[in-house]
Amino acid sequence: MEKFKLFILGTFLLVYSFSQAQVSVNVNIGSPPVWGPTVTTEEYYYLPDIDSYYDIHQSQFIYLNNGVWIRSRSLPRRYRSYNLNTGYVVALNDYHGHNPYTHYKNHRVKYYKNDNNLEKSRGSNEHHDNGNHRGNEKGNKRGKH
Repeated sequence: MEKFKLFILGTFLLVYSFSQAQVSVNVNIGSPPVWGPTVTTEEYYYLPDIDSYYDIHQSQFIYLNNGVWIRSRSLPRRYRSYNLNTGYVVALNDYHGHNPYTHYKNHRVKYYKNDNNLEKSRGSNEHHDNGNHRGNEKGNKRGKH
C-alpha cells in the first residue's frame, strides 16, 4: 500500500511539473528573439551566413541536414561558433507560409552578404546587417533600416 501511495504521489508530481514547464515554455512563443530585429508582420528570418531560417512564431531554426530541411529549437553543432548577436539577419517580408526554404535558391542569391549587397540593403526594409543588432535606429532600438 505504501508503494502505491508513493507511485501516485510521484505520478502527480511528474504531471504537475510537466504542466508547469509547458506554461513557462509557451510564454514567449511568437516573439522575435533578442538577437533578431524587432518585426511586426514577418514570420521568418533568413540567416545567410549559415544558410538557415528562423521561424519567429514557432521559435525554431530551419536548416539543411543531409539534404533534408530540419526544424529545431537550436542550431546544429556545426554552427556552435556562430554568434547570432553579430550575424547577418534578413527579415523576410516577401514570404508567408510554412516552408520558406522553397525559395532558398532565390534567398541565397538575393541576400548573399558582400559589400555591394550590404550597401544596397541599407535603404531597404528587408535586410538587416545587425552588427550586434543594436543601434540600427536612433535611441539604440533594434528595427528595420
